[in-house]
Amino acid sequence: MQIMENEEGLEPMSPSAQYLKSSALSLTICGVFEIVDAIDDSVTLPLLKDVFLPINPRFSSIMVTTKKGVKKWKKVEVKLEDHLVTPTFPSGMSVDYYDECFNEYLSKIAMEELPLHRPLWEVHIVKYPTKNAAGNVIFKLHHSLGDGYSLMGALLSCLERADDPSVPLTFPSAGTRIRRKSFLRRIPRFFTGLVYTAQDFGWSLFKSTLIKDDNSPIRSGVDGVEFRPIATTTTTISIDQLKQIKSKLNVTINDVVTGVIMMGTRLYMQKVDEESIKSNTTALVLLNTRAIGGYKSIDEMIKPRSDSPWGNRFAFLQVPMPKLTRDELLDPLGFVKRAHKIIKRQKNSAAVYLTGQLLRFITMVKGHEATARHIHATLKNTSMAISNLIGPVEQVALANHTSKGLYFVVAGPPQSLSITMVSYMGKLRIALTAEKGFIDQNKLKSCIEYALEVINKAALEA
Repeated sequence: MQIMENEEGLEPMSPSAQYLKSSALSLTICGVFEIVDAIDDSVTLPLLKDVFLPINPRFSSIMVTTKKGVKKWKKVEVKLEDHLVTPTFPSGMSVDYYDECFNEYLSKIAMEELPLHRPLWEVHIVKYPTKNAAGNVIFKLHHSLGDGYSLMGALLSCLERADDPSVPLTFPSAGTRIRRKSFLRRIPRFFTGLVYTAQDFGWSLFKSTLIKDDNSPIRSGVDGVEFRPIATTTTTISIDQLKQIKSKLNVTINDVVTGVIMMGTRLYMQKVDEESIKSNTTALVLLNTRAIGGYKSIDEMIKPRSDSPWGNRFAFLQVPMPKLTRDELLDPLGFVKRAHKIIKRQKNSAAVYLTGQLLRFITMVKGHEATARHIHATLKNTSMAISNLIGPVEQVALANHTSKGLYFVVAGPPQSLSITMVSYMGKLRIALTAEKGFIDQNKLKSCIEYALEVINKAALEA
């Protein structure tokens, strides 16, 4: 990294950006847009120059270190051609062949470190047809530029409605209902919250420092797992189907999705190793900590004291996965109910807030590298990470190229499995990114699809 003698003109880097690009931790996000028709890449450079770069100064900045060892952003001249990549595959091959080529290519570039001498992003245009699209556009961005919310907001600034570009995009409602309770009814909840906070924060602290999940078919537990090759596959779920289950059980869509993933993952573990049904397994759910109900404009994000600020504003929620007993198999809805109970309980505690304060304390006392090591340990000691984003309701177009589907993957966490989700056009796209050669991602996908099937059937019969 470049050492700066003169600090004039340098912009401060947020603490979270510093520990997400450190010697202990480096995370990359790849957003994939599946394009309906053949891609005309002549419009790409104007789009990047006139729309993408002006979104935020970080897209035109590199990381530098001052003489005092402080990381900062330095504005530079961007050579767009250096950030644009169009791979070449053998010509005249089948769609199945190109589908495999694309999956291998996505896994390869996701694992490659972005060069530090230029801004930390790239755009890859894959012009070959796959099973899902005529071509694909991949936005590769380093996590230090922002979290999923910020970067999704940035990419949305490059998109427009396919049916009518003059009309703004809309997003699913968060559906949050605030119920007023009397003072007397709040007292028990207050004290229960204190107990939950002490238990959850203590458990989170132990999980980050002392207690590791058991090694299992979804957790190899090897050192340096973040540097091992990965493989990605995706599946799609109807949001109407999720809403149907949600209404039957009086839970949230997040509860349903979490329950489906947990049951599907446990089924996969059982298929690979019968003994693993007894293993202690934890899912790390990433939460956006902004007090918002939807995306804001980029102008809103970068305003001082915005309630939806640009950057990395997230926290971890540690969710123990129910063991796959005979009773659980006979009652698949139990996974959804357990997920609902655990998530509701943790929302009634301040453990997430205290965890954020702990990170700030570690940074203040020991520095950003120590904080990065703490986050690395938190990830490594659990079995998988789950994160989700809300996407547009309508079909979108990128530089007049209609997008058939979209999904994102995260590379670099010290885990064998990460699950990412994004809603789009009434569908939920789930991407499974797994340690290659250790997890059979296609078998895991089949298990999750089967879990949805049996949970849906049980809900309809309930």
